[in-house]
Amino acid sequence: MSDDEDQGREPSRGEIEGMEGPVLLEFGASWCGYCLELAPKLARLLDGHPTVRHIKIEDGPGRRLGRSFGVKLWPTLVFMRDGRVIKRVSRPQLGEVRDGLSAIAEEA
Repeated sequence: MSDDEDQGREPSRGEIEGMEGPVLLEFGASWCGYCLELAPKLARLLDGHPTVRHIKIEDGPGRRLGRSFGVKLWPTLVFMRDGRVIKRVSRPQLGEVRDGLSAIAEEA
């Protein structure tokens, strides 16, 4: 489930840490080739995990949220549950995404 109301607005670190349940943060840029390549594959995987809240965050210079999560490459996925980071991967392979979703999903 993608949170359309969160698109375009960068939440604060405190807001993210206050979120309950499974959350997937996706840091990237709209023009990033790696991000564009991952997008349809990630969408298909997320269809199998309807309880995961997916928040896509446009990252770049001057964006502190990405730095606070140690983002250096795009896309970086941060898998969280109840405000805690469970797993973080950069330029992930599909197996890494599957493992991350399984690690945070309520269905697991």
